[in-house]
Amino acid sequence: MDKEHEGRRKVRLADIAEQLGVSIVTVSKAIADKDGVSEELRIRIKAVAEQMGYTQKNRSPLPGRKDDSTGNIGVVIPSHFFERSTSFYWSMYNALSRELIVRGYYAIMEQLSSRDEFDLVLPQVVQNRKVDGVILLGQTSEDYAHFFSRQYKDNIFLDFYVDDRDNDSVTTDNFYGEYQMTRYLISQGHKDILYVGNFNATTSITDRFMGFMKAMLENGYRVSVDDIINDRNQNGFYEQLRLPEKMPTAFVCNCDETARRLIGILKEKGYSVPQDISVVGFDNFLSDGQQTDPALTTVEVDPVAMARTAVDMLLKKISGEPYTHGHTVIGGRLLLRDSVRKIN
Repeated sequence: MDKEHEGRRKVRLADIAEQLGVSIVTVSKAIADKDGVSEELRIRIKAVAEQMGYTQKNRSPLPGRKDDSTGNIGVVIPSHFFERSTSFYWSMYNALSRELIVRGYYAIMEQLSSRDEFDLVLPQVVQNRKVDGVILLGQTSEDYAHFFSRQYKDNIFLDFYVDDRDNDSVTTDNFYGEYQMTRYLISQGHKDILYVGNFNATTSITDRFMGFMKAMLENGYRVSVDDIINDRNQNGFYEQLRLPEKMPTAFVCNCDETARRLIGILKEKGYSVPQDISVVGFDNFLSDGQQTDPALTTVEVDPVAMARTAVDMLLKKISGEPYTHGHTVIGGRLLLRDSVRKIN
C-alpha cells in the first residue's frame, strides 16, 4: 500500500451524516437499503458516500442470530413521556440507536398509547413481527409490564423494573444517587429538607425517595412519606406544584424538569434561589432552552452506559448466550453547581 492510501483516514457513517446534515441512522438505512428513507435522499446519500470514498463493511452474521432475523430492535416508550419534557428519553433513544448500529441492528421506535397500555395491547412492532427483541423504555403500569413480559419474552426494561424475578432490567443507581445528593445538602448545613415527587408514580422516584430518607434518618432528621410534595399524578402526568405553608431551606426534586418548574414558582412567589431556598434535581438532561438560573445542582445519569448494558443483555438473551440475569444498576455522579447555598 502506498503512503497516500496508508495515511488516508477511513470514512465513517458519521462523516457522511455530518456532510449532509442528517442523522447517522438515516445514512445507515440508506446505504443498507432499509425502509424509512425517501428514494431521493437514498440516492443522494449513496452518491456522497461514494464521493467521500466510503467502503461498506461486509458484516458477518452475529453469533446466534436466527435465519429469519429482521435485524431490528424495537424501542417502545409510553406516549405520556412525550407529553412533557422529553430530553432524557430522546437522549436514551439516541444512545440505544447508536449502540445497536454498532452491533449490526437498527432501532425502531414506537410510542405506546395510554389506551393500548390500559387495554393491554402489544406494540405493533411485536404484532407485525418487525423486530427481534424489544427494549421497553420508561415506566409502564405494573399490569402492562407483567402482561408484556408474559406475551413477549425477548425484552429488557430500561429505566424501571417490576417485582418479578423473571424480568431483566437496567436502571441508573437512583437510591445511591439521591442518598449522595441529600448527604451533600446536609453537609452544607441543611436539615429542614423536603422531597418533591410522587412516591408511587415510578420505581425511579420511589428509589430516589428511599435514598433521600436514608440520608435524613442517618443524621437524625425527621422524614415522612406524608411530607412529600407531589409533582405528578399516578399516571405520570405533571400536576400543579403546591408550596408548603412552612418553607424548608432546601428542596430535593426527583428530576430536573420538576426542579426547573419549582424554581420558576419560587421566583414568582418572591423567593430567591439559592439565597432563600436551595433546589437540586436528578438526571442532568434539561435541554438548552430549559436551563435554570442559577445552574442546577443535579445527579448526572450515564445514558451511554445504560444503553450499552441494555443492548448487550438483550442481544445475548435473543441469541441464547449467557448474560447477567435480573436487575442491573448503572452508577451516576453528583454535579455541584450554583443552586445550593451553604448555611452557617
